[in-house]
Amino acid sequence: MTTGTLTEAILEFPDNRLLIELCGEFDRNLTDIEARTGVQILRRGNQLALHGPEEAQAATREVLNALYQRLEQGRAVGRGDIDREFRLHPEDEPAEGQLEMFDGGKVEIKTRKKLIEPRTDAQKAYVRSLYRNELCFGIGPAGTGKTYLAVAVGVNMLITGAVDKIILCRPAVEAGERLGFLPGTQEEKVDPYMQPLYDALNDFMPGKQLANMRQEKVVEIAPLAFMRGRTLSNAFVVLDEAQNATTMQMKMFLTRLGEGSRMVITGDRTQVDLPRGVSSGLSDAERLLKDIEKIGFNYFTSADVVRHPLVAEIIQAYEKDAESS
Repeated sequence: MTTGTLTEAILEFPDNRLLIELCGEFDRNLTDIEARTGVQILRRGNQLALHGPEEAQAATREVLNALYQRLEQGRAVGRGDIDREFRLHPEDEPAEGQLEMFDGGKVEIKTRKKLIEPRTDAQKAYVRSLYRNELCFGIGPAGTGKTYLAVAVGVNMLITGAVDKIILCRPAVEAGERLGFLPGTQEEKVDPYMQPLYDALNDFMPGKQLANMRQEKVVEIAPLAFMRGRTLSNAFVVLDEAQNATTMQMKMFLTRLGEGSRMVITGDRTQVDLPRGVSSGLSDAERLLKDIEKIGFNYFTSADVVRHPLVAEIIQAYEKDAESS
């Protein structure tokens, strides 16, 4: 039937059990999709009726079919999966010469606890770059998955034997607080700065296994200063919050790269906590190394934020203010 520019389309799904999973608890998944497309979705037995403009129906149909295919493959469907289907372009073909593991256009990272799938095109390009390059930069605002995806790739390379250890580090720069005035030992003072790295690892590895690996130094989390004097061979090394490394610290870190190792540097140029007059090592490294072909530079914007939707709007507001000032 047709009412003005509005039409009805019917989608039929053979497995009613999978259709229930597709709809989600209390039809939550359908509600999320409706909010994005403006298309009303009604369930009738093993069918879904779509009411709305034809163009919006086409996008809705594509997302619903892609999510149903995930369920047929034995994978779960959640809000993150819905978000990814709307952000990514299924029609994109893999680039010529792409790594074999990404043949067919799929980009996935297998860890001990879950399968990680990038949600945006920039995230897909970043993950490909992490596997392709021995030295890789991820630059952009908070919430874009720079560190999370890097740690996931590190865990994947560890469990597949590509590297022997994971080393995660951050500059212990005081963002408004002074370490010396905090209670506890030096390790206890530094731990809060390392917490985001702990959180990422806990997402990918069982707690007991992670504890054993940390005890055996297979997984290390340490302040950037602890890297001085080391040569890091057969390791996956991540420097997080790199905008807070000085030029000398960045040079020191980059020259730790040893045989069989990979390095990832992540940071946000808009969140520098260094003292006034001290230049950021991230900006200097970007300027000095951008023309070296074997180094991957990957950039994110507020469009790649995968936290609460308000986070993207907050970042955009600050970016707009910075441009006007």
